Amino acid sequence: MASEETVYQPKDAVTAAIRTTMITAGAGALVSSIQNTLTKENVTAWGIFSRSGGTIAVFAAMGGTYEFGKLASANLREKDDSWNSAIGGFLSGSVMGLRFRTFPSVLGYGAGLAVLLSTYDYTGGSLRGYARDPEIDEFERKEYLRRNRRRPIQETLEELGEGRGIYGPGYAERRRDRIKEKYGIVVPGGSA
Repeated sequence: MASEETVYQPKDAVTAAIRTTMITAGAGALVSSIQNTLTKENVTAWGIFSRSGGTIAVFAAMGGTYEFGKLASANLREKDDSWNSAIGGFLSGSVMGLRFRTFPSVLGYGAGLAVLLSTYDYTGGSLRGYARDPEIDEFERKEYLRRNRRRPIQETLEELGEGRGIYGPGYAERRRDRIKEKYGIVVPGGSA
């Protein structure tokens, strides 16, 4: 082989799944408390567990299932790629589909979340676009772009004309003369 492949380092799927389950259970408790707050009837604070506690369970199960499925498939395949996110996403979406108690919803939610999460992982895991070079200062980069794209004022005036915030040299004198000639009003000028 001309190039050496990197050796896969196995990850602890159970510990990561337990940690993720706790985090997503907290998020589920937050959503459940919001659901409890927005009910029309008066329910107690324990309503987040009794009335909408299923939300907490679904959030916790989805998070734990995703993390365990992703890391277990990575350990079994000995590869760290977006297929692992697809497998974890399918299992996690299937847990969400179990709430509706139909087989098509299990497959549909599983496939939908698998596509969404594997695409997110494949595109670099960022919603802000491509990553810029951290070595280059952002201010310097923008100044370079401004200098690189700047056009001479004469070219801009020829294409757009004066006005709308774009004024060439000698504009004040030309304006003064134009107003005096057209309306007969003398506009006082500042000394330059």
